[in-house]
Amino acid sequence: MTLTRTLLRNLALPLVLFASAASAGDGEVTLIHIGDLHGHLVPRPNMRDGDDDRGVMSGGLAYVYDQIKKIRSEHPDNLLVNTGDTIQGSAEALYSRGKAMADILNLFEIDAFAPGNWDFLYGPERFRELFAEVDGRKPMFNWQTLSANLYYATLYEFPETPYAKQAGQRVVPPYMIKEINGVRIGIIGLTADRGPQAVSTRVMDGFYLTPGEEELQAAIPKLRNEEKVDLLVLISERGLAANLELVETWPGIDVVLSSDMHEETWKVVEAKSGTLLVEEGQDGTMVGEMNLTVRNGKLASWDFKAHRITVENNQPDPMIAARVEEIRKTFVKGAEFVPHVNPMNGYVLRAPIDTTIGYTRKALHRSNYADAKSLPAVIEGSSHDFLADAFRGACESDIGLIRGFRYGTHIAPGPIKLEDIYHYIPIGPQIACGLISGDDLRLMIENGAQGSLTSIVGYWGGGWLLAFSGITYDLDPYNQWGFRASNIRVNNEALDPERYYTVAGYWYLDLPGKINRSRALEIKVLKDRFGGIVDATAVVAYYLQTLPGHTVDPELNRINLLKPLPPPIAGNREIQPLGGAPRPEYLLADEDIKRLAKRRTTQNTAHGDQ
Repeated sequence: MTLTRTLLRNLALPLVLFASAASAGDGEVTLIHIGDLHGHLVPRPNMRDGDDDRGVMSGGLAYVYDQIKKIRSEHPDNLLVNTGDTIQGSAEALYSRGKAMADILNLFEIDAFAPGNWDFLYGPERFRELFAEVDGRKPMFNWQTLSANLYYATLYEFPETPYAKQAGQRVVPPYMIKEINGVRIGIIGLTADRGPQAVSTRVMDGFYLTPGEEELQAAIPKLRNEEKVDLLVLISERGLAANLELVETWPGIDVVLSSDMHEETWKVVEAKSGTLLVEEGQDGTMVGEMNLTVRNGKLASWDFKAHRITVENNQPDPMIAARVEEIRKTFVKGAEFVPHVNPMNGYVLRAPIDTTIGYTRKALHRSNYADAKSLPAVIEGSSHDFLADAFRGACESDIGLIRGFRYGTHIAPGPIKLEDIYHYIPIGPQIACGLISGDDLRLMIENGAQGSLTSIVGYWGGGWLLAFSGITYDLDPYNQWGFRASNIRVNNEALDPERYYTVAGYWYLDLPGKINRSRALEIKVLKDRFGGIVDATAVVAYYLQTLPGHTVDPELNRINLLKPLPPPIAGNREIQPLGGAPRPEYLLADEDIKRLAKRRTTQNTAHGDQ
């Protein structure tokens, strides 16, 4: 840790909005929460197993805004907050480098925003253009972006930084103060402490992220004791589990508006510290409404409503719908379609994104709850199985693989459109074929399980288990690292750790010796017939054309869970177990055993209340 940054954290934090300290407030305030929009402009089906509205078209920004208007009409004293992962996840967002989302969301009158890890996808300079005020130049988005744990790198951390003059300073303000209906509200922003993990290693050059604990620890007394706020809100893209640990370690936050894990909190998660936490799923399929009453400068009561956004519950707002149509007209079929150049790899989009490129017999998605009988999302998803099959088929390799990312769309049985594939692969990878040893493949499986299931939430890697085509195995989520996976088989034969297998997966120009960020030999990058760049989306489209009837029917349940995942801890069904999977107690230090026992007590209490 540099001296510059240490001093910055210990000095008074800058305010975004100045207001004189006043007597303790009384009043009612409504927090309206959206997050993890992931570039989704229009509705998509909800195909999650177990949902009452399975099969219903959900999300869509025009429908989201309809719900926001309804809440605002009933509760005029409100704040609208967006928590991260906004400018990545669709062709429109990718090819405009986020501008498509700004053109729409600037009409929403959003008050505050906490950037997510995927909001750094297009590099630091584009991030500044979109979100940061620089030398008097206003950012493209008209909201206030907040992040207490995002800094310009120092020369010590990154000697080639293009921002040497700003070294050690924050990129955007850490918090803001706003007074609404007699209530003085402090809003702190935190960003996930990692950049995009599945793309170039250079997207964060010049920036530096910290975990955020020290910043939060400093900000709470500053805002409470010196700025005399009545209500303290944390808007954080660190994920529900990590945010829960944060506020139980450092009490003083009233409400956390969370994003990153795509959990749906139909019930408020109440921390032991009394903090209220909520998260709104993904793709604009939920809007949260939290009505708060403050008396004598303290939170006195609250009420939370989670609104499912569907074409049945909502009507498209005409203004937003018109803007969405205007943005999409150069991407979809019609006289105004134009080719677009992929900013990540130079690939040229020459086909309208609403082109049908194939069909599926099964619903394709990765969103099932952890208690699902088949395909819990953190373990496996039909969409990722399908993509791994596509890469393997294109290379005619032993194995196909794809990183277990959280974002992506849902596809109902029937047509697959090109834009659906862009919702899965909006990050510009190419596909390569190469050789990876059986021992390295085994380590991939073990590392993926550790990064998704460890009970130490701070060690989570930001994604879910990798998806494989050609590999099956048994998984014990409660075993220690190195022993979770067993009976690993490649095309029905036992994995040979000393053998090299042909593998197909993501490839990037700045990691030329790796496939899916793992060392590989004899790498061959897929090209078109003229030797030109082929984006991974085009590889999938080509794969569909090679199938009988251009139809996929992926074989599922490639990972056999030997034991069920841990149960929920807070009254909501979970996608990723918020407490992770506890390790055997004989492997833990004494302090870990005490922490685990305390967590189990909390879990048992929560289970008894359900």
